[in-house]
Amino acid sequence: MRQLRTLNDLTLPELQTLLTKADKDAKSSYWKKTEQPIVANMFYEPSTRTKCSFEMAEKQLGIDIISFDVSHSSVQKGESLYDTAKTMEALGCQALIIRHPEKKYFQQLDGLTIPVINAGDGAGDHPTQSLLDLLTIKQEFQRFESLHVVICGDIRHSRVAHTNGQILEKLGAKVSYSGPLEWMDPDLKEDQYLTMDEAVEQADVLMLLRIQNERHDGQGGYTKETYHKQYGLTVAREKQMKKHSIIMHPAPINRDVEIADELVECARSRIFKQMKNGVHVRKAVLAHVLNLKGEKRYDDVI
Repeated sequence: MRQLRTLNDLTLPELQTLLTKADKDAKSSYWKKTEQPIVANMFYEPSTRTKCSFEMAEKQLGIDIISFDVSHSSVQKGESLYDTAKTMEALGCQALIIRHPEKKYFQQLDGLTIPVINAGDGAGDHPTQSLLDLLTIKQEFQRFESLHVVICGDIRHSRVAHTNGQILEKLGAKVSYSGPLEWMDPDLKEDQYLTMDEAVEQADVLMLLRIQNERHDGQGGYTKETYHKQYGLTVAREKQMKKHSIIMHPAPINRDVEIADELVECARSRIFKQMKNGVHVRKAVLAHVLNLKGEKRYDDVI
């Protein structure tokens, strides 16, 4: 695996290997510290969990970090993404982690000789978020086949919905969607849409999304109260979920909008477990891309 731009860069065996290694790291630190590679973290959009968990993963792997601040860079003078990335390469970085508002921004970077890890491209893909979501589901159910995953919310504008929907279907899960009809993907099949009341009754995994207001050109159309009542996971709706069902959310969370405040840390919520898994998954991705080695005591189970 040379790049990680979308999960389509991975074969299913490579995907399963990443999840297995990340799970081993979750149970006991798997990766050996090596000589110090240098990686540049280039975030053109705000980020808390993705940026910080990449930094935590890098520190735990012994990787030196070049922190790139867009607001104090030559981007403000008109420098292109390609020229900025080539600069990082020329300075000695061995990989780039990039979040950018432009969908498929990585197509501009084919002239690089170092790997690019996609930390989110507009409303396109978010492969490491999807990997941590998959790891969380795998830890819970030990399978993907025949699980019913319902993704709820602002589907059209969500890179998480796009990436997760595709890969979960490849892995054998049934994927349905819920939320405002005007925010559904236009390619959605009619039998994939559920009302929120149907979603909570049918889902094994209820994956909630925030409203992507920054991609709506200022036209959200719902008050917080209205959205929560019509499309949110209310306390009453949570009571209708299956006993074994879990709640997921990529965060940031808008409490009392897509999910009731008291449900964020309820017994069936895996939201903060997802965040913890983000470090393990990003360590696995970085180690794969940089060809780092794991502890030999785990080799027989990989």
